[in-house]
Amino acid sequence: MQTTTASREAAGEVSILGQLLFNGRGSFGPELAHYLLGVSFSDEQKARMHELAIRNQEGTSSREELQELDNYINAGDLLAILKSKARMALKKTIG
Repeated sequence: MQTTTASREAAGEVSILGQLLFNGRGSFGPELAHYLLGVSFSDEQKARMHELAIRNQEGTSSREELQELDNYINAGDLLAILKSKARMALKKTIG
């Protein structure tokens, strides 16, 4: 499977963000972990994602809408990964 330029760029951005958040510690501190677990999309963002998903399923999305939907998907994936790492970091502090 060939990696696209966009996915390589996203992977690079995720790596840089991870370096910033970990700040050389190897895992999140408890304060950041708790904060990340409370982060979620707003009701307006959820409604927009739903609208974009429906338009995509119907095949009526513009190129810009497809890019916006892809951006939401990538952000959601990143948030899920960060939350998973936050839960693991908190388990280590409790465990």
